[in-house]
Amino acid sequence: MDYKSGLIQDGNPMENLEKQLICPICLEMFTKPVVILPCQHNLCRKCANDIFQAANPYWTNRSGSVSMSGGRFRCPSCRHEVIMDRHGVYGLQRNLLVENIIDIYKQECSSRPLQKGSHPMCKEHEDEKINIYCLTCEVPTCSMCKVFGAHQACEVAPLQSVFQGQKTELSNCISMLVAGNDRVQTIITQLEDSCRVTKENSHQVKEELSQKFDVLYAILDEKKSELLQQVTREQEEKLSFIESLIQQYREQLDKSTKLVETAIQSLDEPGGAIFLLSAKQLIKSIVEASKGCQLGKTERGFENMDYFTLDLEHIADALRAIDFGTDEEEEEYIEEEGHEEEESTEGKEGHQ
Repeated sequence: MDYKSGLIQDGNPMENLEKQLICPICLEMFTKPVVILPCQHNLCRKCANDIFQAANPYWTNRSGSVSMSGGRFRCPSCRHEVIMDRHGVYGLQRNLLVENIIDIYKQECSSRPLQKGSHPMCKEHEDEKINIYCLTCEVPTCSMCKVFGAHQACEVAPLQSVFQGQKTELSNCISMLVAGNDRVQTIITQLEDSCRVTKENSHQVKEELSQKFDVLYAILDEKKSELLQQVTREQEEKLSFIESLIQQYREQLDKSTKLVETAIQSLDEPGGAIFLLSAKQLIKSIVEASKGCQLGKTERGFENMDYFTLDLEHIADALRAIDFGTDEEEEEYIEEEGHEEEESTEGKEGHQ
């Protein structure tokens, strides 16, 4: 419906129809056979083959060998990627409807008289059509300009031959440009794939690195808990011993206090007989209590915890030295450690 309405609304339907029959590669009316792409755009099979060969330089077939599989190129109209089988463009379906429309259009054009004003006229000779091409000045002109005008000394050629030559040259340039665009698009796709793979590999390395450091964190936390428990056990043992001494000294103090009170009460006795009855035993108890003051004591520096000391400087240096390295560097590091252990073992045996 849109196609027909476009032709009806246009002042010149034949010109509008001709625009619909122009190949986007050679910019001329489709040359049979016409092939239709999967995206529904049409191309001359020759033009399609040109851009396909340019995009796939190592693909040759039609009994020229070398084509284990198909190739691909992008539609010049919509940039849709067309994937070919092993037959290349010869495997594309022909658009017989477009070919029939071209035949009908050419028959219609050949039967119609040339309209006035449809051919450009010479500016110098208004009644003369432009029908030759000045090769020297590189401009189209008329026969009168060659005979009597400004192009008498110039080299000229038939307009149609130059027209066909320049159209062919422009078509080749377009094919080269389209092929170049396909190569650029291929490079872009490769770079995008490289970017994606780089991100995936980086994510994987980060995950592995995080896992390795998590293992180190777990080892450090486990060792920290173990060492803290050792300190706690030592603290509890010392506090238990000190508290037991405190309890013994308090009991001794209570006994001494009671003896002092009893002794003071005896001193207050006015009668000598009563005093003498208890004095001797009281004195004996006080002497024994005085000897009992020799209870256990803590040694000097008992409360110190200095022996729980760690020298972690070499481990800290090793942690600071952590870096990415090759397998060869890791092997060399392991070998160096092995040599150092052997030397230290030999030194100990020599001293013995």
